[in-house]
Amino acid sequence: MARVLQVPATAFSRSFGKYRDEVHNVGVIEVTSHDRVVGAYISAKELEHFNELKKRERHVIRVEDADDELIDAIKQARWGEVSE
Repeated sequence: MARVLQVPATAFSRSFGKYRDEVHNVGVIEVTSHDRVVGAYISAKELEHFNELKKRERHVIRVEDADDELIDAIKQARWGEVSE
């Protein structure tokens, strides 16, 4: 898991070059305003990890939106068997 550094928004905007380099060491920089996190700046490695996790999120399909092919595939599915 990445380390996290918290930085006030004014410091982040004034010293972006410094934090652009620092993010490679810490992974995540949380940007705060009035003691609350308003955003984050993440390293390329953390962005890659984030995008991989987003790909793994479940896609929800409502029954009324399912086509006949999907309904048939669900009906023919067997526990423990990998579908083709």
